[in-house]
Amino acid sequence: MKPKAVVIMILAILFLIILIQNTHVITLNLFFWKISLSTIILIVFVLLGGFIIGYLTSMLTRRG
Repeated sequence: MKPKAVVIMILAILFLIILIQNTHVITLNLFFWKISLSTIILIVFVLLGGFIIGYLTSMLTRRG
C-alpha cells in the first residue's frame, strides 16, 4: 500500500472516532442567531468548509 493511502486511512479513522465521541447537541451563537445542532454536524461542516477554502486557495495560487 502507498504511504499516502495509509495516512489518509489513519486520518479518516481518527476523524470517525472524533465524530462518534461528540454526539451531544450544542447551541451555536452566530451573530444574532442561535442554532441548536449536533456536534457531529458542526464538525462535518467545518471540515468541508476547510477543504473548500484550501481547494480554492490552491487554485488561486496556481493561476497567479
